[in-house]
Amino acid sequence: MSVIKPFKALRPNAQSAKQVASRPYDVLNSTEAKVEAQGNPISFLHITKSEIDLSDTTDIHSQEVYEKAKENLHFFIKREILFRESKDCYYIYQLIMNGRSQTGLVAVSSVDDYENGIIKKHEFTRPEKEQDRINHIKTSGAQTGNVFLAYRNNDEVDALIENWKTAKNPVYDFVADDNIQHTIWIVNDDEAVARISQLFAEKIPCTYIADGHHRAASAAKVRKALGSDATEGSNYFLTTLFPSNQLYIMDYNRVVKDLNGLTTAEFIDKLKEDFDVVAKGKQIVQPSVLHEFGLYIEGTWYQLTAKEGTYTNDPIGVLDVTILSNNVLDKLLGITDQRTDKRIDFVGGIRGLAELEKRVDSGEMKLAFSLFAVTIDQLFDIADSGNVMPPKSTWFEPKLRDGLLTHLIYE
Repeated sequence: MSVIKPFKALRPNAQSAKQVASRPYDVLNSTEAKVEAQGNPISFLHITKSEIDLSDTTDIHSQEVYEKAKENLHFFIKREILFRESKDCYYIYQLIMNGRSQTGLVAVSSVDDYENGIIKKHEFTRPEKEQDRINHIKTSGAQTGNVFLAYRNNDEVDALIENWKTAKNPVYDFVADDNIQHTIWIVNDDEAVARISQLFAEKIPCTYIADGHHRAASAAKVRKALGSDATEGSNYFLTTLFPSNQLYIMDYNRVVKDLNGLTTAEFIDKLKEDFDVVAKGKQIVQPSVLHEFGLYIEGTWYQLTAKEGTYTNDPIGVLDVTILSNNVLDKLLGITDQRTDKRIDFVGGIRGLAELEKRVDSGEMKLAFSLFAVTIDQLFDIADSGNVMPPKSTWFEPKLRDGLLTHLIYE
């Protein structure tokens, strides 16, 4: 069963919360982070992307960057921009995007559960991305990035969280500059805290990483690296747990630089071996059912429907990202490893399909594919089977903000 614990969050004072809260470190590059933090000396980006306070020539993975993050974190604490909670608490985090609400429970989850498969994974991680967070956590002593966990919803857990929201006033409630509303309540009543821990221990047999595989892996490796110096705090990592019936997975689309030596006509003809192909002209193709795809090339959209025999019904084979990988990217375009091939890039659904047109029309890319979003049940099935999805299969929105709740691994 799932082991979660309350914790003493490091968090901003109420009047500074909106300024402190920043988009996740891994959705911004250094240049974007510098622009976003400009004029805001208390943006949490000064901690999660601390290279913005150093020379543009600084290696973003150098120890100097991690030391700067530690320095900035201590400065925020000294200036009382951030303070440590006086007792262990749970936190309820509600996000509202385009009128749609989802509510999660912020807790620390067990590294043992991660290593023993109680917290289930569906993606491979990249060593260089892990190492970046390992260095950041070890140097700063803080887990600044939240791991987004999902669980099969339980009526008792959901009711307890909803009742607390109704009965109590939030500590933070603001609309960020991307129009997403962030509201947080503190659960600091000893009886309620104990009940939450008990419900997860008795009713939630496992959880699933929805977003944050690298952050989870890094937390586990930090504990291992500390060895005999491992702290109680390093036995846990920062998580927000969402019931499955509230989650929204967006499409994660692909753009490709070239046709691997084929002409457009040849490429379309070869596609017809495995797909029914219908030209749609300027009409954007947003897939509405499983096994339907959009293709944009040379100013024209095509609707592709996978034929019988191009996929299997096992948890991995039935995925549209697998169908596209096997029958197009690998077979026709020679892209065998999407994690390392520089000819392919990925566009999260939050950017819309107009972004695909833009990247192709600019000449940067030759063609683009739009996909039907993976469902939460598919994600669970794959994780339960012990398999992993192809890279960049899921895009979750809305995103949690960094800086509102931080877990310190050193006392």
